[in-house]
Amino acid sequence: MLRSADCGSLRRENDGDQVTLAGWVGRRRDHGGIIFLDLRDRSGIAQVVFNPETAADAARIAEEVRPEWVVQVKGTVNRRPEGSDNPAIPTGEIEVMATELTVLNRSLTPPFYIEEDAEADESLRLRYRYLDLRRPPMLRNLTLRHNVVRYIRDFLSDRNFLEIETPILIKSTPEGARDFLVPSRMQPGNFYALPQSPQQMKQLLMVSGVERYFQIARCFRDEDLRADRQLEFTQLDLEMSFVEEDDILDLTEELYIGMIESVAPGKKLTKPFPRITYDEAMDRYASDKPDLRFGLEMTDVTSLASESEFRVFLSTIDGGGRIKGFVAPGQAHFTTSQVRELEETAKVAGAGGLVHVRYRGTNPVGQLSEEEIVQSAGLRMPAEWHQRLADKMGAGPGDLVLIMAGRQPRLNTWLTALRTYVGDLLELPDPNELAFAFVTKFPLFEWNEDGKRWDSSHHPFTSPDDGEEKDLDGEDLSAIRSKAYDLVCNGSELASGSIRIHNRQLQEKIFEILGHSKEEVESRFGQILEAFEYGAPPHGGIAPGIDRLVAILCGSASIRDVIAFPKTQSGADLLFNAPTPVAQAQLDELGLRVVQQPE
Repeated sequence: MLRSADCGSLRRENDGDQVTLAGWVGRRRDHGGIIFLDLRDRSGIAQVVFNPETAADAARIAEEVRPEWVVQVKGTVNRRPEGSDNPAIPTGEIEVMATELTVLNRSLTPPFYIEEDAEADESLRLRYRYLDLRRPPMLRNLTLRHNVVRYIRDFLSDRNFLEIETPILIKSTPEGARDFLVPSRMQPGNFYALPQSPQQMKQLLMVSGVERYFQIARCFRDEDLRADRQLEFTQLDLEMSFVEEDDILDLTEELYIGMIESVAPGKKLTKPFPRITYDEAMDRYASDKPDLRFGLEMTDVTSLASESEFRVFLSTIDGGGRIKGFVAPGQAHFTTSQVRELEETAKVAGAGGLVHVRYRGTNPVGQLSEEEIVQSAGLRMPAEWHQRLADKMGAGPGDLVLIMAGRQPRLNTWLTALRTYVGDLLELPDPNELAFAFVTKFPLFEWNEDGKRWDSSHHPFTSPDDGEEKDLDGEDLSAIRSKAYDLVCNGSELASGSIRIHNRQLQEKIFEILGHSKEEVESRFGQILEAFEYGAPPHGGIAPGIDRLVAILCGSASIRDVIAFPKTQSGADLLFNAPTPVAQAQLDELGLRVVQQPE
């Protein structure tokens, strides 16, 4: 071994130990001929001292070394002189008096400093990702990710789950996003697809009698990227037989509570996790993934707005729209410029505008005078109407009421953006809190206005809620609820799952509603439909995203910070310079031709 101890493991109890360390040179300081090096490995940093009077050869070499050189040091662990301790690092009470120094490898000058907070553009960090990963924050992220996955494996293994790998090369099936296609050399003109998720395979494992399956699964979707989305991602894939919805939610809650208390014990965790229906989430928070760390709950005031003379309200209601809003408590003092910022936030989200009402004064709302009610332009209503509005929305003196008008689902999208902005503006969310919740009873279908068709809200294998099958022959399917559920946290969706269909006739009916021909269904889904005829058990599952969970635990705004080698938002791999063209010989071998797209 090139070392006898890790740099970050040394403590005052090691005083007098002879050690051999190896790692990367961090900061180098020369104090009147005595040289100090911060030697770093994965475990942390140790200060190494080179004194030319006691180790002349080592000190001479230390004069040459530069940041990120890889070196080996032999020496003695000593307590630091009184008054020179460094409480900022775990090894701050000791230093290593070097006797030997060996250069194992030199380094070019790095394009950015390898330190806690590197001031470098993300594209530069991704180009030199192997350097970026040396930084302590990135190593901490990867370590936390490892601990999360290790806990999951142990937890599920202890509960009689089997970890089973499923194929990466499968058949292309419509499950929402675009597939990544892989051409077959041995069967020219045919293609595999990379799995968007192991959906059909985990259901087939339930038909196989596995009963309890899990996998840390790699998934692939050819879709536009965001801070919380990558072309390839990792999820915990989990499926169980002979269960109902509550069985899966109970298991998931137990897993998450135990995991977070184990790997991130400093986080505030509300338990048990609330369970709210989709309709309740949309009514109260205008979102199916609400941030429950703060209030700012919605109120529908369509009925009251219909009594106003405000043309925007009236025309919206005539067109089938709704009027909704929320109260910003104690914010009636907002200046005109601050209100304009709120209006701009609403417009950026897509809204046409924003109505606001300030309730000033100190009297109870029912006794406010007209002068104490400051209305936004256009909303000229008597004090009595505004008092009814305040009563309906739960507003009081000193509060600011914010209202939008529009048709669903766009209205909820606008309100969610505004609620998030106001929450952040008022610093309402606790960054150390994890507010989990299950959202249940999602719609089974949603209407695709562009395609003039019904789409699955989750995926086509989701079971209708009990008693809802009878409504599948109707024309308006929007009211049908499903046995689908999400786990949400702090405004993000962390997991999605459902009780699955296990009956061939019901599954074929869903495919028919979604507009798939019998030939297409047989071609793409024949294997699972046939399996359902061989004794398929009732089953269901859930698929929590690993990347998003670790990002939340790390307090990172982007999952790129918790993935070793991520893609940019444009889908580029800056380290490997991918994607790139391939040689014509490879295309010829696969029978492919590249067609240039018009600009």
